[in-house]
Amino acid sequence: MSLGLMYKDNRHIFNEICGETPYLEYPLFRSTGIVKNGFSTRLGGVSRGCWSSLNLSFDRGDDPEAVRENFRRIGAAMGVQPEDMVLSKQTHTTNVRVMTEQDRGKGITRERDYTDVDGMITNVPGLCLVTSYADCVPLYFVDPVKKAIGLSHSGWRGTVGKIGKETVRMMETEYGSDPADILAAVGPSVCMDCYEVSEDVIRRFQEAFDEEFWPELFYRKPEGKYQLDLWKANEIIFLESGILPEHMAVTNVCTHCNSRILYSHRSSGDRRGNLCAFLALK
Repeated sequence: MSLGLMYKDNRHIFNEICGETPYLEYPLFRSTGIVKNGFSTRLGGVSRGCWSSLNLSFDRGDDPEAVRENFRRIGAAMGVQPEDMVLSKQTHTTNVRVMTEQDRGKGITRERDYTDVDGMITNVPGLCLVTSYADCVPLYFVDPVKKAIGLSHSGWRGTVGKIGKETVRMMETEYGSDPADILAAVGPSVCMDCYEVSEDVIRRFQEAFDEEFWPELFYRKPEGKYQLDLWKANEIIFLESGILPEHMAVTNVCTHCNSRILYSHRSSGDRRGNLCAFLALK
């Protein structure tokens, strides 16, 4: 059974895992045999109203018990216990935190003792990294040689700050990862056609990226606004980080185009739930 997602092109890079609580999974990562990975949809949960139905945010006004049940459901679908998850505390920084055994459950089943964390890395088996989304870009990293992983949230601020490159740098420093060994993916998020930004944002991207990339990254519309491609920007960042093209999967699923199935801030504003990305070493 298909979820009915609209793909931007014919590159179907996801497995659609249906069942009672559906999610998307990267074949690129499954093929390693060392990780569990997923990206949630808004289907299969118990939340109601504007949060319907698999809202995975405790911070949007939803019933906390409903959110806890939603985490239990998506965790059961992927084979991960909520007690083994650790949740970011996103504030659009480029801060990447090393997560250890002591962090199990933080943000899900117990309080976090950190803030301003948009990226996480770990080499702890069974510890599931979790980051939150509703149009921003999930970035996944798997090093099958050193058996280390990373997961980072990259909105336009994180992208212009190149949190993807910082995540790779941290994996090199902490675990001795070679970027040429790392498998990386850009997850479901807002596409270029749906992402209109102002000139001040474009100026930041002009400062961060070489001019040769500008025609691929953005274009100006007659009324003066711009359309920006965060997917391409993060692909360029992967390449700058030393990740090989054949080790990348770049999404073709837009959250805004699929707002019936995926939460989208551009579609619903603040009255909505959040999606989550999940990544764990087995």
